Amino acid sequence: MEVAVNKGRIVLVQGDIAEADTEAIVNAANSGLKGGGGVDGAIHRAGGPQIMEECRIIGYCPTGGAVVTRAGALKARFIIHAVGPVYRDGTKGEAGLLKSVYRESIKRASELGVRSLSFPAISTGAYGYPLRQAAQIALSAIIEYFREHDDIDVVAFILFDKESYDVFEKELKTLV
Repeated sequence: MEVAVNKGRIVLVQGDIAEADTEAIVNAANSGLKGGGGVDGAIHRAGGPQIMEECRIIGYCPTGGAVVTRAGALKARFIIHAVGPVYRDGTKGEAGLLKSVYRESIKRASELGVRSLSFPAISTGAYGYPLRQAAQIALSAIIEYFREHDDIDVVAFILFDKESYDVFEKELKTLV
């Protein structure tokens, strides 16, 4: 699915973010930038040891924040490592932190001068964020960005499974 917002486009794709063909990809990282499972592990495995070497130098990223490394052997030029919140019960500021992750990530992409960026569904795996709520927050943050800026052409959401794709598609249709 693809939707135009102002001069930008939001694209939904079911697939593997490590194979994304955008200038930058966003990694669902942990605050210690130590690699891990899920999206984080897949990106590190596909991109090679250079990514971890740069992450060790950076050392830390707060929840809600984003830092940048080169992308190693991936098609992308850059990886934006974003630390989403662990979902507890929705009353601990999780929504604000998740929105911050998307805002900070797209801000880093803009600072890098990239025109295309891919996101996974941040915090919806091991961090337990409810998928529908996470999709609303993610898509709303990108729509807001596109309405205020025209420096990025494409934001893709690369969604690992059909359930995630279907939820993001339904939420996107309600927002535009």
